[in-house]
Amino acid sequence: MANDVRAAIEQNYAWFLGRLAELLPAHKGEYALIHNQHLIGLFPSPGEAEREGEHRFPGGIYSIQPVEDEPIDLGYFSHALD
Repeated sequence: MANDVRAAIEQNYAWFLGRLAELLPAHKGEYALIHNQHLIGLFPSPGEAEREGEHRFPGGIYSIQPVEDEPIDLGYFSHALD
């Protein structure tokens, strides 16, 4: 299970990095909610993104990433909730 979680996290993060340049112009400072390598939505705060993630994927794996010029990867808990 832990390997599945880590793989999903890494896939979501790689997907996000591949689209960051597209998102920056219109969404800098927002937070992307990502599930299974799909953008679910963009939110003004990480709390709002987390609430939507829990609502749509209770107990599931999803990632939240800040849309910033420099990608921020603080490790496992920075971009995944399980």
